[in-house]
Amino acid sequence: MTHPATERLAHLRQSMASERADLVAIAPGSHMDWLLGFHPHPDERPCLLLVGPEREAFLMPVLNAEGTRESTGIAFHTWSDDQGPVAALAAALEDVGASGAKNVVLDETMRADFALLLLGALPNAGHAFTERTLGRLRMRKDESEYRKIKMNAGIADRTMQKAFASIRPGMTEQELAQIIRDQFAAEGATPAFWIVGSGPNGAFPHHQTGGRELQDGDAIVIDIGGRKDGFPSDITRMAVVGEAPEGYGQVHSIVEKAVQAALKAARPGVMAKEIDAAARKVIVDAGYGEYFVHRTGHGLGIDGHEPPYITATSETLLEEGMVFSIEPGIYIPGRFGIRLEEIVILREDGPEIFSDLPRDLFVAVN
Repeated sequence: MTHPATERLAHLRQSMASERADLVAIAPGSHMDWLLGFHPHPDERPCLLLVGPEREAFLMPVLNAEGTRESTGIAFHTWSDDQGPVAALAAALEDVGASGAKNVVLDETMRADFALLLLGALPNAGHAFTERTLGRLRMRKDESEYRKIKMNAGIADRTMQKAFASIRPGMTEQELAQIIRDQFAAEGATPAFWIVGSGPNGAFPHHQTGGRELQDGDAIVIDIGGRKDGFPSDITRMAVVGEAPEGYGQVHSIVEKAVQAALKAARPGVMAKEIDAAARKVIVDAGYGEYFVHRTGHGLGIDGHEPPYITATSETLLEEGMVFSIEPGIYIPGRFGIRLEEIVILREDGPEIFSDLPRDLFVAVN
C-alpha cells in the first residue's frame, strides 16, 4: 500500500509540472502536516522542506535532526548555530535539482526571514504562493479527512446540545463557555474557540466572550469549535432565554433562507463568489444588507480557516471534495445578532452537511 506522503508528494509534483514550478519550499506547519503527516519543531532556526522535480530534502537545524529522523527518511542537510544555514541550504538546493530554480513556490505561512534566505540563494527566481499547487491539493478532502471532520462535527453537535441544556438566566457568558470547553474535553477534543454573544453582544460577529449575565429575552449567538485527531469543528447556532426579542423570528427566517440559497448554489464548477452572492442577495433583498458584514464562508481542513474562501470576489472554482462553511449573518447593533453556520463537503450533486443539528432557534425555558 502506498504511503500517504508518497502519494501526496507525487500529486504535488504533478501540479508543479502543470504550473512549471521548479521548487516548492515548505516550512513547519499545516502544509507540511498535510504533505508528510508531521512537522519538526518550529522556531527561529531556518527549517525547510524543499521539493524539486524529482527529489526532496530538508534544510534541518542540528537541534531538530535526531527527533525528526524518527518520522521520515527524507534526506537532511543539517546546520548548527555556529555554522549558520547558508552552506546547508546551497547543498539542499543542489540535492533536489533546484540550485538554478527560476520559478519558486513559497509556503505563504513561513517566516519572512526564511523566505528571504531562500530567495537570496536564488537571485534569478520569481516566486508565487501555494494557491495553485499545494493549496489546491489541500482543498479536496479524501475519505480519511472526511471521516475525521465528520467525527469532529458530531462532537461539536453534542457540545452545542450540552450548551443549550445549560442555559439559565443569571449565568455569565464565561460560565456557559466553560461548560462548552468542558464538554469538548470530555470527548477527547481540545477546545479551539468559544464565542458566546448574548443580547447586544451578539451583534459583534467575533465577540470576546465576557462577564455579561444572560437575561430573559436575550438572543445568544453560540459559535464553537474543537479539535481531535488533527482536524477541527466549527458550528454556530442560536438560542434565546425565554421569549425571543421583538423582530427576532423574521430575521432568523431571513438568515435561514440565505443559508438555503447558498446550499442550493453550491455545485462543482461554480465560482466561490456565486455562493456568496446567493446568500447575500437574500439578505440585501430583505433590507438587511448593511448588517451582513463578513464573507459567507471559509474552507476547513487541518486549519480551521483555509481555502476556499467564500467571498464576494473569490473566483476559485469549487470542486467535488472541497470542505467549507456556509455562515451568513445579520447583526443589528444594540439589539442582537443571528448567524447560522454549516460545514459542508461538496459532492457531485451538491453539498453534504456535516452537522446533524437543526438550525432552529433553541428556547431555554426559565
